[in-house]
Amino acid sequence: MNLLHFAPPFPAVRFIHTLHRSRSTTTTTSPLITRTRLFTVRASLPFPIQEAKYYRELEAAVDVVERACHLCVDVKASLFSSDGRIVEKIDQTPVTVADFGVQALVSLELGKLFPSIPLVAEEDSAFVRSNNLEDPVVKAVTRQASAEDKPLTHDDVLKAIDRGGKEAFTFGTKPATYWVLDPIDGTRGFLKGSEALYVVGLALVVEGEIVLGVMGCPNWQYDSFIESTTEVQEIRKNLAGSGIIMIAHIGCGVWTKRLSDMLYTTTKMINGWTRCFVDGCRLIHEARFCAPDSQSSDSFPLSTTFSATTIADSAGNNQILLLPTCCGSLCKYLMVASGRASVYIHRAKAQTSIKIWDHAVGIICVLEAGGKVTDWKGSQVDLAADKDGRRIIFPSGGILVTNGNLHDQILDKISSVSSNV
Repeated sequence: MNLLHFAPPFPAVRFIHTLHRSRSTTTTTSPLITRTRLFTVRASLPFPIQEAKYYRELEAAVDVVERACHLCVDVKASLFSSDGRIVEKIDQTPVTVADFGVQALVSLELGKLFPSIPLVAEEDSAFVRSNNLEDPVVKAVTRQASAEDKPLTHDDVLKAIDRGGKEAFTFGTKPATYWVLDPIDGTRGFLKGSEALYVVGLALVVEGEIVLGVMGCPNWQYDSFIESTTEVQEIRKNLAGSGIIMIAHIGCGVWTKRLSDMLYTTTKMINGWTRCFVDGCRLIHEARFCAPDSQSSDSFPLSTTFSATTIADSAGNNQILLLPTCCGSLCKYLMVASGRASVYIHRAKAQTSIKIWDHAVGIICVLEAGGKVTDWKGSQVDLAADKDGRRIIFPSGGILVTNGNLHDQILDKISSVSSNV
């Protein structure tokens, strides 16, 4: 399948270098201020088309995820008004108009540009139909969809949702190319308020390999720990505000930009991209861990070796720091890829299947940021284990996401704990 298309020339590039403080260490005793490359690039994408085989696919993914984030912000603003609708699926996971609206929007936009590439996504239209959600979903999608010759109908939107459903496409055993979408990862975070994170996640898989990914987190808050040089103060001013979009392209690294200008102004400002990397932490007890929201400290996989705390100042040699504020899996990948966290451990449960859309975009973002992702035995995640649907993955024990430096150490700890159970 030919995925390459003509794209406009790459515009001029400007680089800014500075320092940023991390928790990285090179010895067992002394912290280190590491020299991290911070590039600000004025461009539609932060790397030239010659370096990115799937440049146009990534451009389209960035655009539609930005639109999807705007849709989420709009729906969230009306969530608790008289017109707001909050419902629950059979599995009791809270779902809003935004979940279905995002899936319909992404399906419609990508379907126009890449009609031969199927979509693997979380929702189907049966729930929308049975709960009479057609009107609010169509309204939400229409606000963000690209211009159409005629208004979107209920049928248009319902078919777009079903294009990502489990009955839409059968892959078989041959290598396949397909989009993977999580409309809203961390829906509970979407419902909690401004402090809890949620993510719109989109990835492209080509013949078993994740080649690009885009994550949008509308309520992400930027770091304030950058040193106070005149140059960096200007950068901090430019980055002020909430919301982030993270992109990854195979071989081109991971880059972020703020969403606030797109979400809260009537015109788009010139967007600055910043390259990011995983942190450099090398000691387990100095690492920052993302834990599943429902996982208590005493059930953490390393609890037999380390106690856990959520208070940063109290973490010591036999304690690890848990970051409990994330909802969903993808924001935990975002935390590791951006250097805010060092480790994310996801435990497989016998009664719960692990869905590809909760991990695909996060995997490429962490890998391109310099990290590592495997199952608990150190093997790569098999995206084609679900041969027909490409919807479920079966990592042995679970999934381990790290900055790379800590990976083998934690695998050894997990293996030791498992062998003693």
